[in-house]
Amino acid sequence: MSLSEPDRELVVAELGREPTTAEAALFENLWSEHCAYRSSRPLLSAFESEGDQVVVGPGDDAAVLALPEPDAADVPASERDTDDYGDQYVTFGVESHNHPSFVDPFDGAATGVGGIVRDTMSMGAYPIALLDSLYFGGFDRERSRYLFEGVVEGISHYGNCIGVPTVGGSVAFHGGYEGNPLVNVACVGLTDADRLVTATAKAPGNKLVLVGNGTGRDGLGGASFASEDLAEDAETEDRPAVQVGDPYAEKRLIECNEALVDENLVLSARDLGAAGLGGASSELVAKGGLGARIDLDAVHQREPNMNATEILLAESQERMCYEVAPEDVERVAALADRFDLGCSVIGEVTDGNYVCEFAGDADAEPETVVDVDAEYLADGAPMNDLPSEAPSPPERDLPDPEPALGDAVEAVVSAPSTASKRWVYRQYDHEVGARTALKPGDDAAIMAIREAAGGGEAPAEGDDAAADVADSDGAGVGLALSSGANPNWTETAPYEGARAVAVENATNLAAKGAVPLAAVDCLNGGNPEKPDVYGGFKGIVDGLADACAALGAPVVGGNVSLYNDSVEGPIPPTPTLALIGTKRGYDAPPAALDADRAGDSELLLIGASGDALGGSEYLAQAGGSDRFPELPDADDIGLSDIAASLAAVARHESTLATHDVSDGGLAVALAELVTDAAGADVTLPDRVAAFDETPGRLVVQTTDPEAVAEAAGDLPVLRLGDVTTDGTLSLSVGDESTALDADAIRELRGVIERELA
Repeated sequence: MSLSEPDRELVVAELGREPTTAEAALFENLWSEHCAYRSSRPLLSAFESEGDQVVVGPGDDAAVLALPEPDAADVPASERDTDDYGDQYVTFGVESHNHPSFVDPFDGAATGVGGIVRDTMSMGAYPIALLDSLYFGGFDRERSRYLFEGVVEGISHYGNCIGVPTVGGSVAFHGGYEGNPLVNVACVGLTDADRLVTATAKAPGNKLVLVGNGTGRDGLGGASFASEDLAEDAETEDRPAVQVGDPYAEKRLIECNEALVDENLVLSARDLGAAGLGGASSELVAKGGLGARIDLDAVHQREPNMNATEILLAESQERMCYEVAPEDVERVAALADRFDLGCSVIGEVTDGNYVCEFAGDADAEPETVVDVDAEYLADGAPMNDLPSEAPSPPERDLPDPEPALGDAVEAVVSAPSTASKRWVYRQYDHEVGARTALKPGDDAAIMAIREAAGGGEAPAEGDDAAADVADSDGAGVGLALSSGANPNWTETAPYEGARAVAVENATNLAAKGAVPLAAVDCLNGGNPEKPDVYGGFKGIVDGLADACAALGAPVVGGNVSLYNDSVEGPIPPTPTLALIGTKRGYDAPPAALDADRAGDSELLLIGASGDALGGSEYLAQAGGSDRFPELPDADDIGLSDIAASLAAVARHESTLATHDVSDGGLAVALAELVTDAAGADVTLPDRVAAFDETPGRLVVQTTDPEAVAEAAGDLPVLRLGDVTTDGTLSLSVGDESTALDADAIRELRGVIERELA
């Protein structure tokens, strides 16, 4: 760790002296790209983050959103008023653990889960769901498979041990991630108005209490490590910067945090993540315009002879910093002891500077090793003014000759990015907590929100707690969740591709009958000092911001991860979006055809198709290039109206099955709908219709096509064909045709499970 010379000059000018070793290390980490967003913050004002549903927006450990009452859960957020929201809150956050997951895929991914869960806890919430969006190099590369298996195992181990279900996410394989995988994890928590906690210190004289695992040397300098390109020797040289997780300690910390919140013992809180104790404690008091006096010798440690800088900056896991009233300290210590957690009173809030003292020996006099203005330390980093170059759109250069239709369908259906992810989600416990109403493997997950207070297991239908918030039908609010991005889209066209990512996630929710409530994003890019890389990053920021605003989904928080660059080159600009939506009740049409109604139902395509194959899996497999498809709002139908209309179609009483059209286009969507008992006989005009990936479309099986067309409003409705009972996808495109039965589709889609078995 070393403070750059320009930054050192600023610090010296502010302090009027040379910084101490500990101060220089603190500034280097808290002013790093990872913590200060020096290259990205100038762009983030593009996001709209306000709304009646937003209780706490960007800037805290996680966002806090008010849930609508059940009767208003199906209504788009833009059409609700403040009276439609109750006192039931959810928290929502996302973070990246990209560099650590390259160096050590198991611990890197596991501690990413632990960190986002503690962000949730620090808001006074109980974690109820996780989503993970993962990006790796080519699946045929040994290194990519090693990272993939290690990351999934790390997420599975940590999430399963702490008892938080992993209910959704995405996995993509792309050559641009060969030297730098991405691990983006989102968490949803449950709380209410009475239990809400923030990361803003309240008053001088209150105590700062550290609860959780002992502090060691693991993760030292993790924030600065995450703010530079990965070197060729990163796996060995940067291993000390990766944290080591203990999920069983995290589980005890979750339950202890719940008890502390129940007894109103927490005035403010911050989890110890990037920049460790120094980051958490200085940011906590800075947000309140206050200072602190910290006794570093009081910090409970698990390694001997740690110096002041190590104690301040180690990113050891499973630790929380609480602001506690002096009279409540003994009770906090007693609860920590009940859950077998360490507890240290490490200092107090002041109205002066952020001051840390350290002796290191019982016989030595403490020395002041840090004495700085907390707000300057936490928020004083200068922003970067970087040049950018907008990418040029690709030209149309389609494969000539085109592959045979059957070969093309098989290649797209079996591509690792579009194939079944069952091998991944079957390793996760997605039912713990008894509230997962729609499990992984569908377009979106749905969580049942029945209770009137956060924490614990969801009460069964009919319980008193459920009745408190249930509507007249006995159902509460269904919370729909989706997350992901498509690197083929954003590599082809960063701005248009990012807009498509937002529409795609909204369509996932709509396919299950839900409308958007809010979003968080994880914006991943390469080295921003390269103008073309920064231009692509700027494109994904603007595209995501414009689309989320048009969808009526405020972006209430997020994470930025830059310098995802290695000897292999920069990653594609990757705007992971996690979107949360609501619906009345928890039922949703499945993404599987109903054979019992084959004779009296039809297959419809709802939504406008595109006119290009740019960014498609078809071109990734067959070669060639094309411009990105026009998005559906080009026809003057607003994205919010599109999402609401698609959700209304999914909720219609005649709808039997729904599935969104996305990666792989209609060919993949239809293959995924086929079952052993139910098939589809579909005719399409050309290859673009079969393989373009324009989002904002649903394939619908319905017994009343006219009623569904009416529910679709201004959206185009196209009859695709018939549902059959032979379990076969029969697809005609132009003058070609092909057929795949359910067994063949399963074999093609099972490539990941088959290769890793």
